[in-house]
Amino acid sequence: MRIGVVTDSCCDLPRDFIDAHGIEIMPIAIQGDGTSFIDHRDPAATRAFYRDALQLAADFTSAPLTIEQIRALFLDRLVVDFDYVFCITVMNARSRIFDNASQAARGVLTDYRPIREAAGHAKPFSLRVFDSQNLFPGQGLIVAEVARLAAEGATTSRIIAHIERLTQTTQAFLIPADLTQLRHQARRKGDKSVGLAAYLLGSALDIKPVIRGYQGDTHPVAKVRGFDTGVDKLFATAIAHIEAGLDAPLVCVSYGGDTRVVNTMNAYQIMCKVAARHGVKVHLAEMSTTAGVNIGAGGLAIAFASPREATID
Repeated sequence: MRIGVVTDSCCDLPRDFIDAHGIEIMPIAIQGDGTSFIDHRDPAATRAFYRDALQLAADFTSAPLTIEQIRALFLDRLVVDFDYVFCITVMNARSRIFDNASQAARGVLTDYRPIREAAGHAKPFSLRVFDSQNLFPGQGLIVAEVARLAAEGATTSRIIAHIERLTQTTQAFLIPADLTQLRHQARRKGDKSVGLAAYLLGSALDIKPVIRGYQGDTHPVAKVRGFDTGVDKLFATAIAHIEAGLDAPLVCVSYGGDTRVVNTMNAYQIMCKVAARHGVKVHLAEMSTTAGVNIGAGGLAIAFASPREATID
């Protein structure tokens, strides 16, 4: 059976991994004060966005593919290229992508037969859409695991069971380097999680919030003084869970800019060594521009799937 994997550009995975596994990306359009960017998960374009566009405008909006655009994506190619497709989207609570993909899927499953028959495929086509219940590197972790299992020839039932497990145990943590963009976007959306008083105090004392994505919810779970201190805590937390045992042999890390910055971080290097000893793969990627317009340039995020709920001390 030919299994395909589809996700949206909120998914933080390295481009070489995406290409090696033939993962289809549904792009997201970013607009802001005359700035327009289509996120196709192109590393060079993403780095340029963080370097240039994100410095010019603070008020951004994002637009995912419409129902009809997603339907066309599947009917134009994917129903011929694959027999079964897993579509894993960013957290439903933060975007319309899951709803759009789910509605599009119903139309695809109604209309695909003549297209496959014309291409000489007699077998039926199947499509499942999943809400990752996470975002950015957390979404990337689940997508990467689906791609890994598909490449190993796992059955669709095994893949589905793994997805259902990971949506409950994957935990993503994000820390901004600067609070300006985070507060601006939160205020525009009516989100009071970063209020004026907290912003002013945080800026004066260099206090950063740690935001967690977990089981379909995002909210601050800790405050740390200093970005570097916060990053060290995130990597130390990941190390503790790697050593205790993960639900997937993978840690995903993303950064709002050039990932070479992360490679120089001592705590990251230590985590990679611990991961290697435990047979855990580490994926490092540019943070999606959707994440960037919410938490600003220079932010860092990490995700792992653990049966134990993580805390940031």
